[in-house]
Amino acid sequence: MIRAEEFILPLKNQGYDWYAGVPCSFLTPLINYVISASSLNYVSAANEGDAIAIAAGASIGGKKSVALMQNSGLGNAISPLTSLIHTFKIPVLVICTHRGEPGLQDEPQHELMGNITKELFDCIGISYESFPRATKEINSTLANISQSIEEKHESYSLIMQKGSVANFNLSNQLPNKKQNTFYHGDENIDVTTLTRNQVLQSIVKTTQQTNTVVIATTGYTGRELYSIADLPNYFYMVGSMGCASSLGLGLALSRPDLKVLVIDGDGAALMRLGNLATIGACNPPNFSHLLLDNEAHDSTGGQATVSKDTQFDGIAVACGYSNVWRSNKLEVLHDFLTEPSHRGARFMHMKIQTGVPKGLPRPTIAPSDVLVRLKSHIG
Repeated sequence: MIRAEEFILPLKNQGYDWYAGVPCSFLTPLINYVISASSLNYVSAANEGDAIAIAAGASIGGKKSVALMQNSGLGNAISPLTSLIHTFKIPVLVICTHRGEPGLQDEPQHELMGNITKELFDCIGISYESFPRATKEINSTLANISQSIEEKHESYSLIMQKGSVANFNLSNQLPNKKQNTFYHGDENIDVTTLTRNQVLQSIVKTTQQTNTVVIATTGYTGRELYSIADLPNYFYMVGSMGCASSLGLGLALSRPDLKVLVIDGDGAALMRLGNLATIGACNPPNFSHLLLDNEAHDSTGGQATVSKDTQFDGIAVACGYSNVWRSNKLEVLHDFLTEPSHRGARFMHMKIQTGVPKGLPRPTIAPSDVLVRLKSHIG
């Protein structure tokens, strides 16, 4: 058994000071220590997949990041691990507990995942080792982390057994940055002639390339933005559906010098709706979240989502976004994009029509090259 600081402090000396995670009783000492340390940053994610994407966003921002989770939530993280982390080559350190470890008594719900945890990491191509349980093991573990992430640019995982870290009491809680919300709402946005293309054209004309990062959700949104303008400050999600907002949150928190605009869709937002609460709790003033709602999974055949009667703007208000808009007017979108915000995160709900221009191309630039270009652009 080691003390939390024996591992976290030398890890910090290697540059790892950003954490996102979902608690597990095995992780309690580590999480308590990180939250209690003023020099470290911790985001409490709504689920394990969001934790991976938040850590990935911080990594894009130039911060070495750690995702913490119980292995029962590893299935929740598979999508961003395989279609975000792997596809864009964004290295993160994953500390995953081993509930249901074979041969040890545990709750019945952990049995199957406990048996296949290591095989899952093998299957998705992430190297791993056991979390150190003795002080003498820490240096070799840190060297292996450095070799994988910093030299090979590959993610790495530490699998933690029960009782690896001595108890550490929580000395303070995470600050809650929610404020009263300024709401700007049109009464009826359900009847619309607005197209996604019109909205994206307005964004291209309005956003400043020098200090704004635009993250477009997977599906037609990224493809259509690419067809209008392919700029170095654009990031096209090509998988990990629903993770655009958590990726953007990690980037916004780690780089307060940048403005981050996430262009989301109704289907994607519904898939990971819990992240809106995380955004509201963190409330970064450099984060803007635009949700384009056509009530359909447009890129998979136009099947209806359940968004027809979903008041996304009301959800954003309830989650604590500082500024919330509801409108289908491009002039209101312009205000949303350009008005300075010193209070906190911003959200806008717009209804659009289904459909895309004929012959819509797919990006020809590789996802990993999109990332290299973006990181070079933001420094």
